[in-house]
Amino acid sequence: QLPLVESGGALVQPGGSLRLSCAVSGSIFSIDGMAWYRQAPGKQRELVAIVYSGGIPNYITSVKGRITISRDNTKSTVYLQMNSLKPEDTVVYYCNTQPQFWSWGHGTQVTVSS
Repeated sequence: QLPLVESGGALVQPGGSLRLSCAVSGSIFSIDGMAWYRQAPGKQRELVAIVYSGGIPNYITSVKGRITISRDNTKSTVYLQMNSLKPEDTVVYYCNTQPQFWSWGHGTQVTVSS
């Protein structure tokens, strides 16, 4: 059983929105940093956003204002709300702790195209 299962990716038109979910098998109450990462073909996986145990988020500059990360500790789930999607947001999204601790899940594919 994978510790992390990402979902919510889809094909969406530019300017559209998506909400990604990451279900964690186990409690995340004691985990400080939960994060979303992304990986484009042929490129290294990169950190996109972190949400700390107190709910405080942090984002990479390129997604600020368009993406919101949140967590529900009672559901062991981390979310990524993505708005104003652009074609360059077409990548696979993964979640994990920050710093990364667990094995990677399968990720969820987001495709932004008209």
